Amino acid sequence: MKLLEGHGTGGGRVLVRPYGAADRDGVRRMSDRLSATSLYTRFFSGTPYIPDHYLRLLDALDHWDREALVALDGDEIIGSAEYIRLKKRPWCADVAVLVTDPWQRHGVGSALVARLAELAERRGISEFGADVTLANRGGILFIRHGWPAAHPTRDGGAARFLLPLPMPA
Repeated sequence: MKLLEGHGTGGGRVLVRPYGAADRDGVRRMSDRLSATSLYTRFFSGTPYIPDHYLRLLDALDHWDREALVALDGDEIIGSAEYIRLKKRPWCADVAVLVTDPWQRHGVGSALVARLAELAERRGISEFGADVTLANRGGILFIRHGWPAAHPTRDGGAARFLLPLPMPA
């Protein structure tokens, strides 16, 4: 568990910890604090809420090849990040992040990715792959700031980044 100083109701601290089975409803409730844009840039579709298939993916975590972390402000989940190791390239894992709109640009996504990267490295993962819609300006800026040498390949309306671990200082 890690604490991040923040502006929330939980005593000014945000807790980052592994996703657990009891977190399903909390992740589902995140939909109430996500704009249509945030949902689109995470799920690449016009869904009005966090999709059930995503919740099923979280429920199927093995905490080795598939890991997820949540960020909490008090009892409310305000962000999640997960990786899924690629079977054909086991040193690489796809990574994705979702942070509720009120908490975007406050370091929650950065804290989640940094902690997830630490766990991934200990498990033999040396590279994250990230697909980002070209409309997700915040996501692209986050990657450019965290991995300034990363150059994307484009596939339609998305960019694919390969992000070496450890994260640059």
